[in-house]
Amino acid sequence: MNKTRVAVAGAGYIGQAHMDAAVASSTVQLCAIVDPSPNAVATAAKYDVPLYTSLAELFEKNKPDGVILATPNQLHLAHAKECMDAGVPMLLEKPITVTVSESEELVAYQKKTTAIILIGHHRAHSPIMAKAKEVVASGKLGKLVAVMGSALFVKPDHYFDDGPWRREMGAGPILLNMIHEVHNLRMLCGEIASVQAITSHAVRGFAVEDTVAINLRFLNGTLGTFMLSDCAASAKSWEQTSQENKAYTSYDDEDCYTVTGTHGSLSIPTMRVKSYAKDEDRSWWKPFDVSVVDMQRSDPIAHQMEHFGKVVRGEAKPLVSAFDGMQNLKITEAIVQSAKTGQVIQTG
Repeated sequence: MNKTRVAVAGAGYIGQAHMDAAVASSTVQLCAIVDPSPNAVATAAKYDVPLYTSLAELFEKNKPDGVILATPNQLHLAHAKECMDAGVPMLLEKPITVTVSESEELVAYQKKTTAIILIGHHRAHSPIMAKAKEVVASGKLGKLVAVMGSALFVKPDHYFDDGPWRREMGAGPILLNMIHEVHNLRMLCGEIASVQAITSHAVRGFAVEDTVAINLRFLNGTLGTFMLSDCAASAKSWEQTSQENKAYTSYDDEDCYTVTGTHGSLSIPTMRVKSYAKDEDRSWWKPFDVSVVDMQRSDPIAHQMEHFGKVVRGEAKPLVSAFDGMQNLKITEAIVQSAKTGQVIQTG
């Protein structure tokens, strides 16, 4: 087959991760880079592809089959519209836009066109998450009751020294990290109806939060709790448990999610299941049947690239739609609002 030609706009860290995935793909070909920065010249030389300074120049001189938008967040709306106007399918990195109002504008704009948009929540392409979603959907756990999640890790001191803006409001773990977790929780338990959050900055004393406790109510009645902290010396985060990103040290015995139902529970990503075989055996005095679900660990960014190729070729629909991206941002912003006001915020 002829490889699907994709260009990457934005030659930063995540842009280069997409470039690596495209180069390694058997179905997708990296055909160009778009970035006005002088530093991008070396990047284009490294990947041996043409460099353009704007999407307009790319579309005029070397129109690709698809574009990956890994540009700064504040440019997402304008660049997405440019791709839609040009009729070029896109993989738009998360967050979909900077604000909910901008995301609503983007989704409304898409509805006026036949534009194809995949939002870059790469964990949605994790084989671990796919298997976990399959277990939950199978009914093995019974009716869902609750989910417990965590993202507890330590950002080192130099992270804040290197970027003093990270000490200020808007740069904390809610807006920088929680949006990943929101999509995972929606994948596992469905749409989130309301959130309630309390924050603390007692450890570092910065203006921005360092620890957050979050309550969630799902539309199906499931309740959830989530602990989030970037100053907690713990390995209970996706990065330190999934083993998908080799840059992080990980631990085989740790989990960051536990989904519980009326007949059993699933711990993720160890995929340990404890369940009752029969209704009459459901009692805390009775032993569980204990098992481990088979699954594979592999790079979700590589899987996302293969999926994007299929989306561009019309072989699949986007696994993460623009609507999903908007919902993830809405819920994340609702957590911020709840933390500020102390109120329960309705999200669906």
